[in-house]
Amino acid sequence: MKHRTMKPVLIAALMALAAPAMAADCYADYKAKQDNPLRLHYGVVQLSGACKKGAAKGEISARIAPQGWTLLNVISVFGPEGLQQRKPDAGSYYLRF
Repeated sequence: MKHRTMKPVLIAALMALAAPAMAADCYADYKAKQDNPLRLHYGVVQLSGACKKGAAKGEISARIAPQGWTLLNVISVFGPEGLQQRKPDAGSYYLRF
């Protein structure tokens, strides 16, 4: 009986350890603006929260707002395999926030 009760505990512990590692490998690209004068930028950020577009909206908005930026939209959420292709377009906003 002990082996049956230990298995779910072990699985839960392994999933808890894997969750931060999965979040660390999640990125999003987005568009933002500033007013007066109007400025636009495209950027790439590493997400620390859920690797979902909806969750990324709140996280990115909170990060860029202190510098006067307003999030326009989250284009996509992706893993590390998509970083290099987006780096040239993001320029100075590549992993800035």
